[in-house]
Amino acid sequence: MSIDFRTRAAEVIRIEAAAIEQLSQYLDTNFNLACQLIFDSKGKIIVTGMGKSGHIGSKIAATLASTGTPAFFVHPGEASHGDLGMLSKDDIVIAISNSGETGEVLTIIPVIKRLGIKLIAMTGNPNSTLAKLADAHLCVKVEQEACPLGLAPTASTTATLVMGDALAVALLDARGFSADDFALSHPGGSLGRKLLLRLEDIMHSGELMPVVAKTATIKDALLEISKKGLGMTAIIDEHGKMAGVFTDGDLRRILDQRYDIHSSLIAEVMTARCITATAQQLAAEALQIMQQKKVNGLIIVDADGKPVGAMNMHDLLRAGVL
Repeated sequence: MSIDFRTRAAEVIRIEAAAIEQLSQYLDTNFNLACQLIFDSKGKIIVTGMGKSGHIGSKIAATLASTGTPAFFVHPGEASHGDLGMLSKDDIVIAISNSGETGEVLTIIPVIKRLGIKLIAMTGNPNSTLAKLADAHLCVKVEQEACPLGLAPTASTTATLVMGDALAVALLDARGFSADDFALSHPGGSLGRKLLLRLEDIMHSGELMPVVAKTATIKDALLEISKKGLGMTAIIDEHGKMAGVFTDGDLRRILDQRYDIHSSLIAEVMTARCITATAQQLAAEALQIMQQKKVNGLIIVDADGKPVGAMNMHDLLRAGVL
């Protein structure tokens, strides 16, 4: 018997997409209140939930923590056996339960209230016990689960995850959280390299930087390009400031123009208005500039306009940015 797996999969995606689409109607004053409570908090955000809600809660806590809101996940069962000792009066608890009646979660609510800790609930039932006990309730109600039995949490967990992302990103924006801030909590892997690496870390400088004077001949410039191996050379004026650049592409452009490479000056054929960068710029930013301008390399200049380094796409590739 042939089973059409794709038809069922497409139906799952349709149901979950509809669940997400419906979430916008729940972005009411409670959402604003939840954001404000977290934004004003001087403590940590503790996320808790049981079962699948717990798995989603763990991800929400991780997203909050990586976007400027200190947060961690506490299992409600462990919380009942000592982990509530992690809480302080300045903290905020986000409790997740689709039904709003999860026993393990409700058990710890009296302690949270006794400590005077603000409670944000995420449930699919605004009339549930958890929702009514909360200082702010984020509704994540869905019309139906993607599971044909209506039993396995599917659309509801997706909706909860998206609501958590909405909360985290709204707070990120309110805090003015920057790429540099993000990099501090993501130093590892390719993401860390993209966010932390600056041009001064990868540029060729000193004797490795290709540079000739504007009084040099085209031949001199070609020899410098070949020697330094970056496919280009900086051209400087009599004050040592950037006057232009000459690249492999420029060489191809002038081949049919009958220049005598032995006697013609590089200043005659260089690109005067060239794109430059600074040593403090992020490598990821330089990559974006190079892609937009369709160039394969950049000359790095200092505050006085003097070239201090050079880099190309191969340097970005070696650094793991590309």
